[in-house]
Amino acid sequence: MAKIKLLNEQLTNMIAAGEVVERPSGIVKELIENSLDAGSKNILVKVVDGGIKYIQVVDDGEGMDKEDAVMAFERHATSKIFKPNDLWEIDSFGFRGEALPSIASVSHVVMLTNNKNEGSKVEINYGEKVYVGPYGCNEGCDITITELFYKTPARLKHLKSPAYENSLINDIVVKFALSNPNVSFTFISDEKEAFKSSGNGDLLEIIFKLYGRDIVKSAIKIDEEDFDYKLSGYMIQPQHTRANRNAISIFMNSRMVRPYKIQKAIIDSYSDYIPNDRFPIVVLNIEMDRKLIDVNVHPSKWEVRLSKQAQLEMLIRERFARLLSKDIKPFTIDIVNKPKEKVETISFINELVNNQSDNNEIVKETLIKEEIKEFKKDDFYNEEYTSVVEEKNFPQMRVIGQFHGKFILAEGYEGLYVIDQHAAQERVHFEEISDKLSKNVGYFELLLPIMINTTSDVVSRINELNDFSSNFNIEFEIFGNDSLIVHKLPLWLQNIEHKSFLNDLIDYFKEDKKINKLDVLRHKIATMACHHSIRFNRILSKEEMQQVVDELKICRQPFQCPHGRPTFVLIEDYYLEREFLR
Repeated sequence: MAKIKLLNEQLTNMIAAGEVVERPSGIVKELIENSLDAGSKNILVKVVDGGIKYIQVVDDGEGMDKEDAVMAFERHATSKIFKPNDLWEIDSFGFRGEALPSIASVSHVVMLTNNKNEGSKVEINYGEKVYVGPYGCNEGCDITITELFYKTPARLKHLKSPAYENSLINDIVVKFALSNPNVSFTFISDEKEAFKSSGNGDLLEIIFKLYGRDIVKSAIKIDEEDFDYKLSGYMIQPQHTRANRNAISIFMNSRMVRPYKIQKAIIDSYSDYIPNDRFPIVVLNIEMDRKLIDVNVHPSKWEVRLSKQAQLEMLIRERFARLLSKDIKPFTIDIVNKPKEKVETISFINELVNNQSDNNEIVKETLIKEEIKEFKKDDFYNEEYTSVVEEKNFPQMRVIGQFHGKFILAEGYEGLYVIDQHAAQERVHFEEISDKLSKNVGYFELLLPIMINTTSDVVSRINELNDFSSNFNIEFEIFGNDSLIVHKLPLWLQNIEHKSFLNDLIDYFKEDKKINKLDVLRHKIATMACHHSIRFNRILSKEEMQQVVDELKICRQPFQCPHGRPTFVLIEDYYLEREFLR
């Protein structure tokens, strides 16, 4: 008797649902992608109990007739691709034809749809059709999902609390809004509006709603490209960071993705500006020819493959670092007591957020637009200081004293600058030591050559390895079938554990990882700079204080110490005058 048999359609759909429909947020993602593919300009998402009890997605897209509405629930039925070559030029969010049948196999689904000519209703309960027929409804598509995982309790018990599942859905809706600012998204959770975007195409407006006015005020516009890639979006000044990577939103051709190496390239570009345990806020869309990206990697469509990934990583590192260097502004102390008129405006906006009135919604959007217009104005500097700002954004400072033997006080056009004397000298010494190491190519002979055990494939690529290690002024020689030997090392490696470093270098080579010696030695250089810098509780003369400021000013990156902490902060005139009732 044959043991191997074909699985029935419902069982295959339920298996596929394990990858496509892992939790409620996955369902919302798939349904919104379908809405966007249908050309929707307004998308409403409603959930109850984090989507565990109820999910509804309503759009105003092109809709379907009855025949297509029924076919949409068949496995691998799609309107997005038709032949093998289409897989290499996918320009839609959905294409696999797995989402709707997978969802319908583990829930109760009701679809109402209208394509301008006819309205239809399709009702499916755990893979079985309950009703198919005509139905009066608005143009577009309205899908409601209930009883999720009701008949698969093992899946249901692995979901987390409704609050947690709701936060995941909120994050999905927000990311769609960030990647599609020309589409209006509304998210209603447990009968309360949690998020709404206007769909007017203004990305800054959405960032304002998510992070507030201080973040928008600190936004640096991204508009960079090379022959293959175009980068757009906003990166936030390094004084605003987060404890995890969640605020790094990356989209490729407006598709939300999770590319670890691209994330790392962004984080690397901030490495000179923020501490190692902090992460930047970035919204980045990467446009490219569809042939350069393979989105058919996993049913969830979070993963992609790029044919020129190293080129993209380099573009991001170089351009982001250049933007930060050009547009960085001093850290500004955030005074808790906001200006009275701003408090009233923000309170009014917050009050309106919970009000569903159409008139109030118009007023709220108008107020937000006015706030953003204010932030976009390039009036942070007086004209007579423009040349200083464009040169490096480093402000003119005149030392006026010292505070508690720790901080240097200086006055400038914008207000009072408080300089951390230790952090400032750390930056100065860090760059001095880095310059010396990059220029010093002297060698020292080893009393006993260092032997490195490796693999035969590395030995066979000795010429490639030496090309790779030439940046470090290191040369390997073959010593047997699976060993290498080194006779001399550059002077800058004198105080480092040699064998461990050489093993690491070979590992980097095997991984085809692009590195340079200053990045590898960054921590050591920072420690050396720290030990040579002015300590706290040391009283300085006015000349010594001015020297610290003057040396900091000529640094390539004077705003943060090597550990990512600010070298100085600004207390703006406005706040001082207000506190003295001026």
